[in-house]
Amino acid sequence: MKAVHFGAGNIGRGFVGLILHNAAYEVVFADVNAELIDALASSTSYQVFEVGMSPRTWTVDNYRALNSATHEAEVVAEIATADIVTTAVGPNILRFVAPVIGRALQARSADLPPLQVMACENAINATDALRGHIVASLGADAFAEVEAKAIFANTAVDRIVPGQAPDAGLDVTVEDFFEWAIESPPFGGAVPQIAEAHFVPDLAPYIERKLFTVNTGHAATAYLGYEHGVATIAEAISVPEIFTAVKAVLHETRDLLVEKHEFDEAVQETYLEKNLARFANPYLPDTVDRVGRAPLRKLSRTERFIGPASQLAERGVEPVALLEAVRAALRFDFAGDEEAVELQGILATLGAAEATERITGLGAEHPLFEMVRRVVVSVQSNA
Repeated sequence: MKAVHFGAGNIGRGFVGLILHNAAYEVVFADVNAELIDALASSTSYQVFEVGMSPRTWTVDNYRALNSATHEAEVVAEIATADIVTTAVGPNILRFVAPVIGRALQARSADLPPLQVMACENAINATDALRGHIVASLGADAFAEVEAKAIFANTAVDRIVPGQAPDAGLDVTVEDFFEWAIESPPFGGAVPQIAEAHFVPDLAPYIERKLFTVNTGHAATAYLGYEHGVATIAEAISVPEIFTAVKAVLHETRDLLVEKHEFDEAVQETYLEKNLARFANPYLPDTVDRVGRAPLRKLSRTERFIGPASQLAERGVEPVALLEAVRAALRFDFAGDEEAVELQGILATLGAAEATERITGLGAEHPLFEMVRRVVVSVQSNA
């Protein structure tokens, strides 16, 4: 079996690539980072170090690596004969990956089983987005001719992969917890042979549970930690004031998830407690700067703060703790991140209402809009 995976970074090697390797797939990594691809291509293995309460070391081999910028035709040929194609490139990069997959579907023999396409991104329904980009790249008529050659399944992925030591090379340190949930209906009765993945009939609750618990809590810890001048996530969550604030955020998202998806409240409480413990993992030296990067994306309409806050507001609930996390995110002025710099420029040059709409995507008619606008006013006035 063969899988082509776009994104040979830490998540690609330390999470998706590892699980595919463990499922006996030959993995072909595709990436535009020439230095990284050259290192992979000239190596025969790398190690993944799982750290935490149950440490373990994996050796990953049986892989190849291709530069998708300079060897695009070869990547197309590999996908055309692969069983699976996955991505871990970031939601905004899917549109660049899509044309390559589209050309591979055109080149794929109709005699082969459908290509199983799964985008493993921190975004809701990322595979649907990837499919949309493929349709746009080929055109609707051309896509209709190859649609039967592919199965598109949304996924929810969960593993904390911190920034790595400068001398780590290809080796990756990750936490010892992970979850890869994949919707099963698109596959009919023939789901992929990935033992460590979890196939579910309805993915939507799992996507929101992960996004609004893990990602919301992780980012809230980062922005509150940055505001308090601490360096790492583990250090931040150990500050009683931050711990209390993050837990309050997760209680708000818990209440939303329980009401909307009918999760058992005790089960969701256990899940959020587990994640608070994950953030405190002393073996993961993740920095608040790294986790806080890309604040504009994280403050956008369906993301980890505005997504749950807007749904609570629509239910007549004021998301007090989430709004405090939004306040901290708006104050993230880390000069080493382009989006943080852009965010501060928006706050410095636009009025509160215009800035609120630009940053969050909320319309003035939405019940959350005025609540966020007041937060923006307080940040702009340094209150």
